[in-house]
Amino acid sequence: MRLILLGAPGAGKGTVAKMLTAIDGSVQISTGDILRAAVKAGSALGQKAEAFMKAGDLVPDSLIMDIMGERLQAADCQAGFLLDGFPRTIPQAEALKELLGKLGLTLDAAVSLEVPREVILDRLTTRRTCVDCSAIYNVKSNPPKQDGICDKCGAKVIQRDDETEEAISNRLEVYNAKTAPLVGFYSKEGLLLNVNATSSEVVVAQIKSHLGIA
Repeated sequence: MRLILLGAPGAGKGTVAKMLTAIDGSVQISTGDILRAAVKAGSALGQKAEAFMKAGDLVPDSLIMDIMGERLQAADCQAGFLLDGFPRTIPQAEALKELLGKLGLTLDAAVSLEVPREVILDRLTTRRTCVDCSAIYNVKSNPPKQDGICDKCGAKVIQRDDETEEAISNRLEVYNAKTAPLVGFYSKEGLLLNVNATSSEVVVAQIKSHLGIA
């Protein structure tokens, strides 16, 4: 499958992506992952991206698209890919459409994960993250066995600065201003699939039904 996963912070894009990749061997791709991988590999594009990142500047869309083009042509993408949190803006969506056309690739759907604001706030303000191995916990539904200590590596488990209620509200405002318009873009493209993402299992079932996957 070749999908774009759209949704506000806390909508469950990462969780849904992991469940979907287990179905057919598709790979999950996020902008942050491919940038870090390109920098680590020391490729020409990675070196260019690293210069921007070290300066504290945003990596230009043109460079991101060049790196994305390389990534989508990798062998592990032959089975399919799930774009997690990309594109973020209409210009990126237009550039992605052009890139896919050049590569002879088509999207199966752009899935918009719809979650009420109060659910997102509850999910993210109760999330905790290990400072070392980045394991994710939730103080309500999946707390560490020992309060504040990671089950996997024993390091400290904290609430991230960007997961306080104030920070989340700011992130949602940015999302609604810059990324939410993508729903309209992909609706016009005839690719939009709206799903209620309160339950990840229900999301996956709806996507499989839409794509005709048993």
